[in-house]
Amino acid sequence: MTRSRPAALVTGAATGIGRAAAVALAEAGYDVAINYSRSESAARETAAVAQAKGAKTLLFKCDVSDDGSVRKMLAAVGQEFGRLDALVNNAGITSNVKPGDFEAMTAEEWDRVFAVNVRGMFQVTRAAAPLLKAAHGSVVNTASIVGLRPGPQPLPYAASKAAVVSLTKLLALNLAPDVRVNAVAPGWMEGDWMKRMLLDRYDDLMARRAKSTPLRRCATAEDVAEVIVSLITGNRFVNGEIIVIDGGFSATT
Repeated sequence: MTRSRPAALVTGAATGIGRAAAVALAEAGYDVAINYSRSESAARETAAVAQAKGAKTLLFKCDVSDDGSVRKMLAAVGQEFGRLDALVNNAGITSNVKPGDFEAMTAEEWDRVFAVNVRGMFQVTRAAAPLLKAAHGSVVNTASIVGLRPGPQPLPYAASKAAVVSLTKLLALNLAPDVRVNAVAPGWMEGDWMKRMLLDRYDDLMARRAKSTPLRRCATAEDVAEVIVSLITGNRFVNGEIIVIDGGFSATT
């Protein structure tokens, strides 16, 4: 029996943008499938917060680069919820190799980033497509500002996010008119991801970026989640768009 309450799947939902999106969707009245690959305890915390907002949740451990596991995940979503109205492709990884250190970048590391960030996004969308089409649903992919303009990020990460931008537009064309596909492109964002990138320079560099941003701060995971939910629940004629979330920094510098 088809459930009356809408359902969403968020990949990489244990922490950061994924967690914020799962919680925001729960607040918006969605049941939520919470995907994670390693951080089970953090994923359970996300589920607990979503449940406190009234959502039914499904936890599923899955590496999105493994197509067999992805298909099992979507089968579980269909069995648990009977529908899928929204997909947030947020799972992603990066590299620790500095952008200018070309010789340190191995083919294996490059391929692993693309396997998760690009092929994984496609595989999840492909497996979800029948349920999404039946619900006339919506997909939101997590890109990045470095997928649109150069930035101080590892090369495979930045290149993979450029591929996410392109693939978002291709999926928007090929899944229409039944499913809308858009992406968010956060700029510098407060939290653990940037702390890992900037290390002991985090506070100083984030403060400098905030000072250079028209809205005088950096983005938060909640800022990004707000836009994700808006693209899913409204904006009915928005398709194939990449929404930059950086307080106006890239538009004014």
